Amino acid sequence: MTKELHIVGGGMAGSEAAWQAAEAGASVVIHEMRPKVETFAHKTGDLGEMVCSNSFRSDDHEQNAVGLLHWEMQQAGGLVIDTAYKHRLPAGGALAVDRDAFSAEITRRLHAHPNVRVSHEEITALPEDGQWIIATGPLTSAALGSAIQQETGTDRLAFFDAIAPIVYADSIDMEQAWLQSRYDKGETEEERRAYINCPMDKDQYEAFIDALLAADKTEFHEGETAGYFDGCLPIEVMADRGRETLRHGPMKPVGLTNPHAPDVKPHAVVQLRRDNALGTLYNIVGFQTKMKYGAQASVFRMIPGLENASFARLGGIHRNTFLNSPTLLDAQMRLRSRPHIRFAGQVTGVEGYVESAAMGLLAGRMAAADMLGQPLPEVPQDSAHGALIHHITGGADARTFQPMNVNFGLFRPVDGLKGGRRGRRDRYKAYTDRAKAAWSGWLTAQMEPA
Repeated sequence: MTKELHIVGGGMAGSEAAWQAAEAGASVVIHEMRPKVETFAHKTGDLGEMVCSNSFRSDDHEQNAVGLLHWEMQQAGGLVIDTAYKHRLPAGGALAVDRDAFSAEITRRLHAHPNVRVSHEEITALPEDGQWIIATGPLTSAALGSAIQQETGTDRLAFFDAIAPIVYADSIDMEQAWLQSRYDKGETEEERRAYINCPMDKDQYEAFIDALLAADKTEFHEGETAGYFDGCLPIEVMADRGRETLRHGPMKPVGLTNPHAPDVKPHAVVQLRRDNALGTLYNIVGFQTKMKYGAQASVFRMIPGLENASFARLGGIHRNTFLNSPTLLDAQMRLRSRPHIRFAGQVTGVEGYVESAAMGLLAGRMAAADMLGQPLPEVPQDSAHGALIHHITGGADARTFQPMNVNFGLFRPVDGLKGGRRGRRDRYKAYTDRAKAAWSGWLTAQMEPA
């Protein structure tokens, strides 16, 4: 009987793991419970569905760690990053995609792969044998979550993720709003006009903050102690930290000039980023929220240009579960107590689409190497992938472990470089040059005969 690699979860990590293992020659079964078992946040049964943002963040692979991760994934034949580039939307220096076209192609390519089959049955318990990768992401089902908790013997670690609303473009008043990327960033005119901007004067901003703080919000269940991931805070939580917080965060007015009133500097600016290729949908950037639906429509229509906004999707909040990976996983992402099971994606304690897919890429390659008897070289710590996996499987302090985006703070220092802001560009370039060399060497080593 042919051995099969079973992957639980068809999100970013599961899809990427399946692709990498299948491309290596392994037979793969993806277990995705949707659409038979639905979740609060998903809308389809597609693989690789984007639930929160439609952005993979910065695509700068010389000065930004997440852009470097893009580059490494592309060099490794990554399904997620390749599909993202094919369905890219103008977004200045960011990599944003048409989310529906993106997930549709991920689904099509995996279904078409001769080494992949997809099952839509829910997995509710940890398997006793075989080769498995659990990549269930932030919305791990209650039954499987309970089984994981029982096996690890620890309390489920969790935080809350929030989702931003999406607006129909034709309901935005462009007599008040305008098209412009911050600092006119982008190589083409389309990229330099990738965002819709809605300006606020001081009185409008103060009234908006008042309404935001007073709005009805989703309350957690009694005894719920999970906090928020700092990189995805609801706007109400940011506003509660200080009235100026939003104006120095997602609503900062810098790098923008209102053509309707070029001599008037806005006090704050709300930005919307295109969400699909047709340009019919825009999401409100940084406006993750836990406001109740009725309150959202009322508060967001206070934004100049959105007075008559029609919403394709309102925001929401969901629990994101993760493992204390430094104590539970080995360097191969295997559960120490059951080494035939690997974990990948957000459940390992990384945060973001790109980071989740990257951990799927590694888990898929590692599992395939085990199954096919082809030893895999150690992932180089100086690569972006290596820095992340080292952090979650041993580099982080288990006592204070929290979800982490990729960043240059996870990288080993480069000798001989000056610190401080003036030396930052040289330091980041040194990190990326070293990472690219290390990653390229790792990929090349896998192509050489054993």
